[in-house]
Amino acid sequence: MAKDLLLEIGLEEIPAKYVTPSSQQLVKRVSDFLTENKLTFGEIVPFSTPRRLAVIVKSVADKQEDTAEIVKGPAKKIALDAEGNWSKAAQGFVRGQGATVEDITFKEIKGVEYVHIDKFTAGKPAMDILTKLDQVITGMTFPVSMSWGNHSFKYIRPIHWITAMLDETIIPFKILDIETSNTSRGHRFLGEDTSFAGASDYESKLEKEFVISDSQKRKAMIVDQIQKIASEKQWQVELDADLLEEVTNLVEYPTAFAGSFEEKYLSIPEEVLVTSMKEHQRYFEVRDEKGALAPYFISVRNGNAIHIENVIKGNEKVLTARLEDGEFFYQEDQQIKIADAVERLKLVTFHEKIGSIYEKMQRVSYFAETIGKVVGLTNEELSDLQRASEIYKFDLVTNMVGEFPELQGIMGEKYALMQGENPSVATAIREHYLPTSSDGVLPVTNVGAVLAIADKLDSVMSFFAVGMIPTGSNDPYALRRQAYGVVRIVENKGWYFPIETLRGEMISAAIQHQGKLSDQLESSTPEVIDFIKARVRQHLLSQKIRYDIIDAVLKSEQEDLIKMAETALVLEKHIQEATFKPTIEALTRVMNLAKKGQELLSESQLEVKPELFETESEKALFEAILVAKEAFSGENMELNYLALETLGPKVEAFFEDNMVMTDDEKIRNNRLALLVQLGNLALSFASIDQLIVK
Repeated sequence: MAKDLLLEIGLEEIPAKYVTPSSQQLVKRVSDFLTENKLTFGEIVPFSTPRRLAVIVKSVADKQEDTAEIVKGPAKKIALDAEGNWSKAAQGFVRGQGATVEDITFKEIKGVEYVHIDKFTAGKPAMDILTKLDQVITGMTFPVSMSWGNHSFKYIRPIHWITAMLDETIIPFKILDIETSNTSRGHRFLGEDTSFAGASDYESKLEKEFVISDSQKRKAMIVDQIQKIASEKQWQVELDADLLEEVTNLVEYPTAFAGSFEEKYLSIPEEVLVTSMKEHQRYFEVRDEKGALAPYFISVRNGNAIHIENVIKGNEKVLTARLEDGEFFYQEDQQIKIADAVERLKLVTFHEKIGSIYEKMQRVSYFAETIGKVVGLTNEELSDLQRASEIYKFDLVTNMVGEFPELQGIMGEKYALMQGENPSVATAIREHYLPTSSDGVLPVTNVGAVLAIADKLDSVMSFFAVGMIPTGSNDPYALRRQAYGVVRIVENKGWYFPIETLRGEMISAAIQHQGKLSDQLESSTPEVIDFIKARVRQHLLSQKIRYDIIDAVLKSEQEDLIKMAETALVLEKHIQEATFKPTIEALTRVMNLAKKGQELLSESQLEVKPELFETESEKALFEAILVAKEAFSGENMELNYLALETLGPKVEAFFEDNMVMTDDEKIRNNRLALLVQLGNLALSFASIDQLIVK
């Protein structure tokens, strides 16, 4: 008879950002545990709050399934000695299977007889298996962990209780000095300990003790309460998804409330107010019916509505202190000249192995100028880019960014405008941080986009230059995200971006103006290019492009990031067509022979001599290659593929009519030279031999 399993881990308050992923991990580990132990089960329902991670597993079988299998042993000639007695090998085999030699049968496999045992294993009772659930709990991993008391064991937070039940029966096991029970704890201040008669009691019993254990139900309560307040007061409240998730994981029993602050603080830039409320206090900002920021906020209490007035006053007092600081910093920062701030950056270290932020800005200014010219910025844009690159980190030494690091770039834009900088320059200061996540918002302006690319490439190149290369999941300086950002920005802008050539020109510019680090930048070239191409791979995989197509593109002779992406999309588009397979097979054969030709022929022998052609198919292929080269000169990847597709039948005819490796050296070399030309043409599109065709 199937039963319901309850498992709850009671803890000190878990940091909000780790609650959801920890809950998801517990679900997976419980599922894997039951599956590996051959216990069938139904739905797994997760529960989580800051103080608990729990699951209820529906319909867990009361025992493992019985298994019957035929186990193969040694060959008969090994199992029996010359006198027909059972050998040690046979006896050891049956002993290992829990059987005796009387259970042995012989079965023939490909003319050879082997020992076989019909093995029956009775399934163990579920309770015998579930007493090992401590392995699930102790096997969990977390980004941060701690030890407590005299224990060497580490966990995300100290464990205070463990609830484990199969229907009404407690599952006995122990972790450290904590034994399982049918008891849990209610809200830290409002609730009491509570006991469960069975798993079905879990949610309702906890709710009586002011714990809403279902995180989705808790989130829905918060949304409903906030919307009710907003409706009553005719406010607009945007429920930021990340903030809502965080607040949900900060409370066990939510009660939303509204507070206010003095209108005078609305003179502070809106971003400062919102950051003070959202990032530091976990408040939702409030807007009036026209969308303007209003002097109110909504927060969520971990508890009920009793004495909520005192809670509101306390929160208002804390926020006012924050806003006082913000107002003071804002006024003070307006006295700081940009030139003075830039000068102070000489004393601010970017990284001890790389140098100061000022030195980074110098390199970025050379990089940005190089990139700007290649991607075709106007003279006006290049002028704005130069100015932006000279000052774009100045706000790092302002009071406001010191207090609110989340505002870097944002305050730089505002202060730059206040000091009369061109709006394009000010916008670039803000946009150079974008995107701030793998799928984040991209820079809109050309100047901002180039500055963002230059800054990110400098970070990647500089850390690689000093040997600080990301390994495995270790990427403390977010170099993968920054390189991925470069790929996304370039694709979004549709810019010609020959990464290897550009990198060389950027380093040359840096060497010319700033010798420090330049030699090291040059030496790390191959690793940096491979690193960026790996981000191209990541981007193409996110678009569901086949892995072999991505390999073909990345191993081609192309270096333009946009052309790589375009080529991948073209190949993906044509892959189901009837002509695709024969075209790729023919060109793969060409490329294999072309590699041999590259090895055998000198530079002077690579010129094709039409007068040495012996067949019409040689001549036809040569003429078709010339036509294809003409098509390739337009750099349209769709037309390039169609040109290669047109060559397919002529390649097949060539191979049918001609022996490439003929005894006549001149004819052989000429045919190899012809194939080298075609192989190079194909390789400029994609490494065709990487494609898998069936």
